[in-house]
Amino acid sequence: MSGGHVSVLLEEAIEALNIKADGVYIDGTFGRGGHSRAILGRLGPAGRLLALDRDKDAVHAAGAIDDARFRMVHAAFSELSDVAKTQGIEAIDGLLLDIGVSSPQIDTPERGFSFRHDAPLDMRMDTSRGLSAADWLNSAPQDDIARVIGEYGEERFAKSIARAIVAARGVEPLTRTRQLAAIVAGAVRTRERGQDPATRTFQAVRIYVNHELEELEAALPRGVDLLKPGGRIAVICFHSLGDRIVKRYLRGAARGEELPPEIPVTADRLAPGRLRLIGKAIRPSAAEIARNPRARSAVLRIAERQEVACSG
Repeated sequence: MSGGHVSVLLEEAIEALNIKADGVYIDGTFGRGGHSRAILGRLGPAGRLLALDRDKDAVHAAGAIDDARFRMVHAAFSELSDVAKTQGIEAIDGLLLDIGVSSPQIDTPERGFSFRHDAPLDMRMDTSRGLSAADWLNSAPQDDIARVIGEYGEERFAKSIARAIVAARGVEPLTRTRQLAAIVAGAVRTRERGQDPATRTFQAVRIYVNHELEELEAALPRGVDLLKPGGRIAVICFHSLGDRIVKRYLRGAARGEELPPEIPVTADRLAPGRLRLIGKAIRPSAAEIARNPRARSAVLRIAERQEVACSG
């Protein structure tokens, strides 16, 4: 735990990386550094850890780590290839990605991630670039808003919510989190027990504004390209859409080259998979969920880079 943030599946993720004392690792989502500190705890004097985060608060928090083996860079994890190159890193022994919003982001009212506080409607992980949630909601066409809320929030009342948002912004601009939450509550007539009507809409807008799924789709192949043979990739997701992307990519990379059955090519002539899947998906234990309810939806998937020989 660091700065009020509890790293989910901490031990499981560190074990998944199979850390070598002299290895080179990337933590693509530093957050408040729980995973990074645990990695450093396993590294020897010759080991190296590069951490990335697009949240400037996370970059500031990394200043508390005084360790010559550690380097922090303000960047999105989709930029890991370029960042590694600028840091003189050509290949790595492991990559960790922890996908989603962090507890400090949720619990800091002025970030605008939560409807539980009245705050500016921002939701950007990197406040130095891109449209805020308010910018987008006040300008996007109704159909686009409905699509985002429906796809990213898996919200069945998406069309009604989008219609209500457009009607409300015609009266006054949307600028506050409670303002959006009230609009959604008026458009959603029923909701799962114990869930606020605004939960799915806030999730959807956050995912869209931060391009979370596109970032993930870009980062996975770039991360695997950096892995040495035997190197591990470990990805924690908190949302079914993100986990689906990870699952599909890792399985595809493990399957290798495929051709239609009518093409007369034997299996030994096809390129093998670049990855080997390691175990089944790992989920938090009941004890971890009891300690940290936000861990409930987490899923960890692991794969290892294989040595792929050229077929001749």
